[in-house]
Amino acid sequence: MDKTDARRQLADPQRSGLRLENGRAAPEEKTSMTKSVIDRRALLGGLGASLALSGKGSAQAPWPQGRTLKLVVPFPPAGATDVLGRLVADKLGQSWGTNFVVENRPGAGGNIGTDAVAKAEPNGDTLLIVSVGMATNQYLYARLNYDPAKDLAPITMVALVPNLLVVNKDLPVKDVAELVAYAKANPGKLTYGSSGVGTSVHLSGELFQKLTGTKMVHLPYRGTAQATQDLIGGRIDLIFDNITQALPHVRAGSIRGLGITTAKRSATAPDFAPIAETVPGFDVSSWFALFAPAKTPQAIIDKIHADTKAGLADPVMRGKMDLLAAEPVGNTPAELGAFLQAEMKKWGDLIKEVGVKVE
Repeated sequence: MDKTDARRQLADPQRSGLRLENGRAAPEEKTSMTKSVIDRRALLGGLGASLALSGKGSAQAPWPQGRTLKLVVPFPPAGATDVLGRLVADKLGQSWGTNFVVENRPGAGGNIGTDAVAKAEPNGDTLLIVSVGMATNQYLYARLNYDPAKDLAPITMVALVPNLLVVNKDLPVKDVAELVAYAKANPGKLTYGSSGVGTSVHLSGELFQKLTGTKMVHLPYRGTAQATQDLIGGRIDLIFDNITQALPHVRAGSIRGLGITTAKRSATAPDFAPIAETVPGFDVSSWFALFAPAKTPQAIIDKIHADTKAGLADPVMRGKMDLLAAEPVGNTPAELGAFLQAEMKKWGDLIKEVGVKVE
């Protein structure tokens, strides 16, 4: 190699496999060390970018910085789903320093709003809060435009709200065992109200009949408010009502509470024993959970879960939920997914067996 070639090689380190350091060719092992450092930096950068936005002009912004997020409530305003959804959206919005809009999209037992979220872009900007219909609607309706198990990703359960078995104060029963005995002695004579076909209030009655071998007549209403008034007035005999709705009337003495629908006693009404103590296997609650469109990045799912769980532990947040008789949960995405599958199995089998359908 002549002097001219040597100078060219030093001037162009890529040709020789060397690089220059302070004007001199650096050893090969130092080049490898530098490459390793660069690779580690790239890896760390990639992990940090898993929460980054994909979009024009904001590719480097970590989610949800600078975004306006939306929580879809597939029911009308002022109901339990709406109130809990607004509490969560407000808490997350404060935590993230971003705008969080709550959008009510009611209709078809929650199917309209749920379908909209299932078809939304899976970037974390659109979330859903739903209840038991997520597990039951596929069995109640002839056709859904979404698959609840495949088109939506579980995030966390926000809360459980137990129902309370209440009866007209003149019905000659004082506890669950006496109600079962009375129903067996009077098949088809007792009437129970509900907030509509396929709701947890309705399905509580169906499950009770199945497990006790009794027969009662179901009278659906457009909400529990009118059903409760008819219960007080003696036009129906009983209802497995939302505890928030029923408890004040029980405390006032206008109706009688017999038992809680959850398997364990409720912190809100610890004086009521679970129905399951008399009727083994009876366990029903109104639950409220967050979901995102399927294929939402796992890093975003995990962040929403972690921050929601932290929000549910806040004393101010818990105080607001206590007023709704809502018990905070905050379980993991995997736990919520397993719970949903169990609910689908339980209610799907029951709905098929008794032939419940929404016309």
